[in-house]
Amino acid sequence: QVQLVESGGGLVQSGGSLRLSCAASGFSFDYYAIGWVRQAPGKEREAVSCISASDTRTYYPDSVKGRFTISRDNANNTVYLQMNSLKPEDSAVYYCAALGGSWCGEEEYIYWGQGTQVTVST
Repeated sequence: QVQLVESGGGLVQSGGSLRLSCAASGFSFDYYAIGWVRQAPGKEREAVSCISASDTRTYYPDSVKGRFTISRDNANNTVYLQMNSLKPEDSAVYYCAALGGSWCGEEEYIYWGQGTQVTVST
């Protein structure tokens, strides 16, 4: 059974930091690129980071570039998202998702976690 389990969300003040974790099981984790996607109420889903299967390439949109860092530990089937200098507009449910291939941007998401809430207060 495929599982992606996020943790590490919570309430933080503006300017603070959080580290999200995503523990994967039930599939060949080290073959797949993994991304973090967020969705705030009333807004469209936004991909905020992606890391290739081999940990050689990463992707960030301009909205988080320089503040968020994605990393992965293939030995422990875990992906992390370090979020620094958080802003109220970063508040959303953050989902961990596996893409259908090894590289970011080349496939659709095929496996999703249940999400973890991040709330940034002013």
